[in-house]
Amino acid sequence: MQALETLVEQVKGCRLCASCFEHEPRPVLQVHPNASILIAGQAPGRKVHETGVPFDDASGDRLRLWLGLSKDEFYNPELVAILPMGFCFPGTGKSGDLPPRPECAKAWRSDLMAFLPNLKVKLLVGQYALNWHMKGQVRKNLTETVKAWRDFQADGYFPMPHPSPRNNIWLSKNQWFEAEVVPELQTQVRDCIN
Repeated sequence: MQALETLVEQVKGCRLCASCFEHEPRPVLQVHPNASILIAGQAPGRKVHETGVPFDDASGDRLRLWLGLSKDEFYNPELVAILPMGFCFPGTGKSGDLPPRPECAKAWRSDLMAFLPNLKVKLLVGQYALNWHMKGQVRKNLTETVKAWRDFQADGYFPMPHPSPRNNIWLSKNQWFEAEVVPELQTQVRDCIN
């Protein structure tokens, strides 16, 4: 546990991308070796950057609903590890937040994942998480990958759209996601924590 705590302190002190931001870096993550659920997201948004609490926004409200978890369960690191592809808010672009900085995953992801031997359910939220974790298994686009979710169950993967309100149009066009995928996700999450 000491080695993980040391690594987390190094991540929280990381300044690899400091020159790329107009703001001070603030790495946000949640990790514990007992965690059985992984949330691999994109990168913190502006609100999360300000609070330092992962998914402390409308996206988090929807994600907790999809998982069927209370806030207390969600923020229990012994149950849920939250490791975005980029630990810092990347800034805002023309159509929303910028992509996660690639330096982050290269520098820290493999080392952190090595401390998570008990993962049973791995939520891969968005294209960056899918590409890193599913190396070569991703379909032609996010929708097709999410539609093929059953193909990835042996590895515990749940490819997911981002729970952001910006994805309301995607969710309305793909109602099968909340009708088919979410109930199975909730069942597997409950199995992990009961």
